[in-house]
Amino acid sequence: MDKSLRSNLSNRTEEGKGVVLHALHIYVDGSCEDNQNVTASTKAGWGFCVIEKDSGTGNGKGDLVSESNGPVITNPEEDGFIGAEVGSNNTAELTAVASSLRWILSSGRVYRVEICTDSTYAGNISSGAWKAKANLDLVNLVQNMWKEVSNLMPLSWKHVRAHRGHRWNERADHLAYRAMLGESPLPLQFWKPGQR
Repeated sequence: MDKSLRSNLSNRTEEGKGVVLHALHIYVDGSCEDNQNVTASTKAGWGFCVIEKDSGTGNGKGDLVSESNGPVITNPEEDGFIGAEVGSNNTAELTAVASSLRWILSSGRVYRVEICTDSTYAGNISSGAWKAKANLDLVNLVQNMWKEVSNLMPLSWKHVRAHRGHRWNERADHLAYRAMLGESPLPLQFWKPGQR
């Protein structure tokens, strides 16, 4: 991140003390074609959706601010490579977290952010609570981004149970699944929770 943006965000954080920051919930997910015996050629995809005014109860309250998805890139020569050695659920989940953190940093705004994931692995690895044994370059990048964001604004994560009808978690799953297949996601207005 360039110094002017860091300074701007830091100043806004200082000015914002005592002020309630705008809250965002970011739902992240990863999807893998066959999550056994994974290799660099195993297809995997990630997705995230940014929600404001989310009640956190899974009933679909809140407004979609942004969403994004893409494949897990395992080739160091390819644009978008951030350190994943294999395509897997775990590398897809971590790539989703990294992409959402990049979105936060590029927004130039200060929020109170909660990353919502159905992967305790992704939450604990990203926040630095657990130590990784594989994909260390990807893990280091995600953990460094987590530290960078948390130095600028409140950042936490929570576990959301998978495939239980939680609208925004299901949307992140849809985005990740479609990216893994190389297909475009359905527009939100034509999509229903549980629809992959």
